[in-house]
Amino acid sequence: MRIRVILEPSEEGGYTVLVPSLPGCISEGDTREEALKNIQEAIELYLESVDDDLHFSEQAEFLEVAL
Repeated sequence: MRIRVILEPSEEGGYTVLVPSLPGCISEGDTREEALKNIQEAIELYLESVDDDLHFSEQAEFLEVAL
């Protein structure tokens, strides 16, 4: 899965990263690499909680669409 993120230098140093398509999914790090690693973990945790909250009938179909 590919998700677009915004990586922005912080005024205090380091970087802030946010995911426009996932409201409230924000992370940071002292370096670019650390910030990107941290946002990957944040995205995984964000999506994991969504999966746990969803309940579907047995007739539901799970499909993927390309954008």
